[in-house]
Amino acid sequence: MNISRAARFFCACVLASCFTLSSYAQTTPHTFRVADGHFVLDGKPFRVISGEMHYPRIPREYWRARLRMAKAMGLNTITTYVFWNVHEPQPGVYDFSGNNDVAEFIREAKQEGLYVILRPGPYVCAEWEWGGYPAWLLKDPSTVVRTTDPKFMQPAARWIKRLGQELAPLQIGNGGPIILTQVENEYGSFGKDHEYMQHIHKLLVDAGFTKSQLYTADGPVQVPDGSLPDLPVGINFGGEKDGEAKEAFATLKKYRPNGPFFNSEYWAGWFDHWGSKHAHTNTEAQVANLKWMLEQGYSVSIYMFHGGTSFGWMNGANTDGKGSYEPDVTSYDYDSALDESGRPTPKYFAMRDVIAKATGAKLPPVPNVAPAMAVPAVALPEAASLWENLPTAIRSERIETMEEIGQAYGWILYRTHLKADADGELVLDQLHSYAQVYLNKKLIGTIDRRLKQDRIALHGTVGAQLDILVENTGRVNFGKTIGRESAGITHQVTLAGKQLLDWEIYPLTMTHTDKLPFATKPCEGPCFYRGDFKLAKTADTFLDTTEFTKGQLWLNGHAMGRIWNVGPQKTLYTPAPWLVEGSNDVIVFDAQGRMGHTVRGLSKPMLGDTK
Repeated sequence: MNISRAARFFCACVLASCFTLSSYAQTTPHTFRVADGHFVLDGKPFRVISGEMHYPRIPREYWRARLRMAKAMGLNTITTYVFWNVHEPQPGVYDFSGNNDVAEFIREAKQEGLYVILRPGPYVCAEWEWGGYPAWLLKDPSTVVRTTDPKFMQPAARWIKRLGQELAPLQIGNGGPIILTQVENEYGSFGKDHEYMQHIHKLLVDAGFTKSQLYTADGPVQVPDGSLPDLPVGINFGGEKDGEAKEAFATLKKYRPNGPFFNSEYWAGWFDHWGSKHAHTNTEAQVANLKWMLEQGYSVSIYMFHGGTSFGWMNGANTDGKGSYEPDVTSYDYDSALDESGRPTPKYFAMRDVIAKATGAKLPPVPNVAPAMAVPAVALPEAASLWENLPTAIRSERIETMEEIGQAYGWILYRTHLKADADGELVLDQLHSYAQVYLNKKLIGTIDRRLKQDRIALHGTVGAQLDILVENTGRVNFGKTIGRESAGITHQVTLAGKQLLDWEIYPLTMTHTDKLPFATKPCEGPCFYRGDFKLAKTADTFLDTTEFTKGQLWLNGHAMGRIWNVGPQKTLYTPAPWLVEGSNDVIVFDAQGRMGHTVRGLSKPMLGDTK
C-alpha cells in the first residue's frame, strides 16, 4: 500500500469508526465483507474497534450498563464467545434463558449502537470449563474432540444447527449486528487438520451463518496451520512489550500480505490461577501497542475489555501437557479496562484517550457506577453435614469418572471397605483434581493435582471404611491434552500396590443445597453452613471468604464461585441485582469446615497475592 492510498483509507476508516449507526439501527439488511484487503460496511471502509466480554460472566441485569461503558470508551463493536456447555447441559436439552439468552445480549448490543463479532466455537478456550465443551462428551472416553471423529462431529453439528436458529437471524445481512463470525478458535495452536476445519466451516454455513463475514483466528505463527485459504484471518497476541503489535503484523504479512489486518484478540491483561499471584500487566506498553495499531488503520478487538466472573463451577485450567495443572480462580477480572464489577480502571481511560485521538470522535460521557457497599459480618449458625446427607450410592466394581455416572461439575465421593490389612501408599491414578482422604471418617490428608500429587501414606485394617472426597476443580481448557479431561479419579486406586475394587460412588452435584436439613447443631469437616442478613438497600459488594478453607458459596440460590485459602482470590463479587431488600440467604460449603465462621461484604475486592 502506498502512502497516499494508506492515508485515504485511514481517513475513510476514521469516518466509518465515527458512524452513528442511524441507518444500522433499522432492521434493513446491510453488507459487511472484505474488499481490497479491508473490511467494508455497505461498500465503505470500516475499521473494527472492538472489546470482548462474555454474557454468562456478567449478570443479565448489567449487560446494558457494560455495553454503554464499551461505547463510552470508543468501541464500535463487542466480541463474545458462545459457550456450548451452558446451552446444552444434556444431549439435546437446550437452555437459552436468563443469563444464557445470548440472542438478547446481541440485540442489546445493537440497541446501544454496537456491532458484534460472534465466536461460536464449538471450542472456545476462554479460561472456561473444558473450553466450553459439555462434560457429557466425555461419557464415552473414546470420543476424540476437535477432530472429524463422528462421535464428536455429530453432536457438534446438532449444536451448531440449533445455535443457528437463535443467532443466524441476527447477522448484518439480515438487519442484525453480527458482522463477523469466527470458524473454530485458534486451531493452529492445537493441530493442522484442514479437513477438520473445513468441516466446522461447513457446519456454520449449513446453520445459516452466511450473512456475516466468516474468518479464522490464530497466533501469528500458527496462521498456516489454523486458517482456511478462502477466509480472512485475525491474529491473537499480547501487548506486554513495546513493538509487539508491529512484530505480530509483520509475521501476518508473510502469510497474508494483502490483508485484512485484524488483531482479533489483543491481550490487554491476564488471568489468575489458584496458588499464584494476581495479574498486574503493563498498561503503558498495552496502550502504546494499541495506539500503533490504530495509527495504521488496523482493526482490533481488546481481550478482555471486561472479564467479569466465571460464576459457579465454570472456571477452566491450564496445563503444559507434561503434568502441570493450573486451575483458574472464579474471578475473571483479567486486569482489564473495565474491572470485574464493571468499574473503569486507569487502563480504561488511557485506552479511551487513544481511541478518541485516533478516530477524532466525540465520545459519550463515561457512565457513573454506583459505589459498592460493605456488609457487616454474617453469622452462619445453621449447618448440615455432608456425611449425613449423601445421595443414593452408585455401586461399581471399578472406579468411575464423573462423566461415566452422568455428572458434570461439583464433587464426587468414592467409598470402599478394605478387604485386608494394608500398610503402604494409597495412589489415586490420574486424579482430576483435588481429593481429601478419610479412614473411618477421619481426615488423613489431601492430594492435589495442582501440586503434582497422586499418593498418600495409609495404614488400614480389614473392614476399615475408606472415603475419597474429590473436587472437579476445573477441566483444562487449552492444549493438546484437552481430550483427556474427565473429572474424578480417572483410572484406578491402588493401596500398597494392589487395586482397590467394589466401590460406592456418590455424585455430589451441589445443586440443591437449599433443600438440606439445616440445624443449629455443631458440624465439623465437610459441612454446609447457612445464615442470613437483612438489607435496607442493595448495592454491589464483595463477600470475604478468608475464614474458610476450600469449597463453594451460594447467595439467594446463585452459585457465586469457589473458595480456597491458597489465594490469590479472597472475595467473591456479588452483584446488586442478586441481592434483595430484606432477608438474604448465604450458604457456604467448606470441605474442612468448623462452626463459628462468618461472611462479610467488603466495598472493594481482595484479589491479591497468596498467603
